[in-house]
Amino acid sequence: MEFEAVIGLEVHAQLLTNTKIFCGCPTKFGAEPNSQTCPICLGMPGVLPVLNKKVVEYAMKAALATGCEIQSMSRFARKNYFYPDLPKGYQISQYELPIALRGHIDIPVEGGHKRIGITRIHMEEDAGKSLHEGIAGASHVDLNRAGTPLIEIVSEPDMRNSDEAVEYLKRLRAILMYLEVCDGNMEEGSFRCDANISIMPKGETKFGTRAELKNINSFRFVQKAIEYEIKRQKALIMDGGKVVQETRLWDTQKNVTVSMRGKEEAHDYRYFPDPDLVPIEISPEWIEDVRKSLPELPAQKVKRFTAEYGIPEYDAEVLSVSKALANYYEETAKLSGQSKAASNWIMGDLLRFLKEDDREIEESPVTPKHIAEMIKLMDDGTISGKIAKTVMEEMYKTGKMPEDVVKEKGLVQVTDTGAIEKVIDEVIAENADSVAAYKSGKDKLFGFFVGQVMKKSQGKANPGAVNELLKKKLAG
Repeated sequence: MEFEAVIGLEVHAQLLTNTKIFCGCPTKFGAEPNSQTCPICLGMPGVLPVLNKKVVEYAMKAALATGCEIQSMSRFARKNYFYPDLPKGYQISQYELPIALRGHIDIPVEGGHKRIGITRIHMEEDAGKSLHEGIAGASHVDLNRAGTPLIEIVSEPDMRNSDEAVEYLKRLRAILMYLEVCDGNMEEGSFRCDANISIMPKGETKFGTRAELKNINSFRFVQKAIEYEIKRQKALIMDGGKVVQETRLWDTQKNVTVSMRGKEEAHDYRYFPDPDLVPIEISPEWIEDVRKSLPELPAQKVKRFTAEYGIPEYDAEVLSVSKALANYYEETAKLSGQSKAASNWIMGDLLRFLKEDDREIEESPVTPKHIAEMIKLMDDGTISGKIAKTVMEEMYKTGKMPEDVVKEKGLVQVTDTGAIEKVIDEVIAENADSVAAYKSGKDKLFGFFVGQVMKKSQGKANPGAVNELLKKKLAG
């Protein structure tokens, strides 16, 4: 029997406000445990929360950027459950009346694009954090994170494999980072994902029983966890068993999902409107003001890059993955006047070097000016493409400008036909058998001769001159 997966994602994104959602405590990551707290986020009796307006604006930005409809009225609710890191015994969230509904994100799939629906976006406060490591026989609680503002973005169950899920997550993260409402840091937990996964026989329309995978903090783990869970559920059904509705955790050491608890339903949380917070009314004028503040978003940038710079959509997609990378590319393209060459050097060598060193584009020792000047040296014939590879590597290692690298390393391209002819003569003399084979009709050997000449000249010979002179010599 063939099965099809059904995947929906719930993403929690921490908002980049300076203070918490209902009090003035700071939200900075990594502070001394319990140093960023007050009676409100500690849940002391008799205190009253006051809503941070910036949280609402950031949630509105996220909603507009994902095509959601902002609701004219929304309301906070209390989500009741007990856990040591939840001092009030409830979490302030939104339930029946969230801030935004019915959005979407388009992702690329084979043969085109696929629209992934967004059910809702709502605001809520984060809980604290239980600490277990390095503490013998006990757990401690750090409440610095309690009250940190979050938006939860709930997708429709529109994804059918792990690739689609990861692509949706990457695009959502990029949008939030472009908006500068979330830093997207998955390791620190400011962008984390729960995945709801079920399977059904191909051709069916009724979804199977779902399991929820909690708090996965990297794209790689999301992919592996989903793929494992799909296989687990298939094997269970094929063995005559049944999938149980439950919450599971991803074990990063064993690469398996592990049962955590039975999956709660909404009624288990006994939601009710928070009596300490009035409903939020959002006027059309406020929505328009927020809409006008939106930056150029990734999808818009891709369209502009393909139209304005004439680069393929694939290049534009890669270069628009972050605002910093897009700005880097645009500056390089303008300085060099060679948009495709700029794209090739950034996407190829530069991003490879940065990945190897686990660096972001903002940390690159090679600036747009470095690459633009190197492209100009290639255009005027000072260096060849092969030499440029060496120059690029040296620029990345030292931060030196390309002209300085070329002078110091003696990498100027040889254009003197006499010098090139001399190298060609040496190659022909050293490869008499290959010359005879070439003349007998084995034309493909021409590439071999070009390679030998470039090798002997240490990549400095002008490729165009090499090709032209070689043809004449071998024809003689």
